[in-house]
Amino acid sequence: MQQEIRHSTEQALRNYKVGIGKFNEKLPKVIQTFNSFAEACFEEGSLSKKDKQLIALGISVVAQDEYCMIYHTKGCLEQGATEQEILEACGVSAAFGGGAAMSQSVTLVQECINELTSQAH
Repeated sequence: MQQEIRHSTEQALRNYKVGIGKFNEKLPKVIQTFNSFAEACFEEGSLSKKDKQLIALGISVVAQDEYCMIYHTKGCLEQGATEQEILEACGVSAAFGGGAAMSQSVTLVQECINELTSQAH
């Protein structure tokens, strides 16, 4: 039985999971290689996993990549980032990426924080 989708953030995460599964059926070596590389990049090192998620979120905001914004907002929260830390990372990305980065920060990222943190309560 499938879990009920409560909000747009969960729907986007499910869409990505379904899409990556279909892609994996056709090009498993590409997905396995990509996943291994990404996992290695996000391992704890000189930078914490939380710091790496905050960096990735900032980059995704500047790149206007909505799926990555959702995924890395979720990653930030899972690694213990506070709303303030997430919004500060978005502020830095807006300083670099201008109005487009700010518009994503004040809409999609805040929506994700609200939806992902409200389900925990």
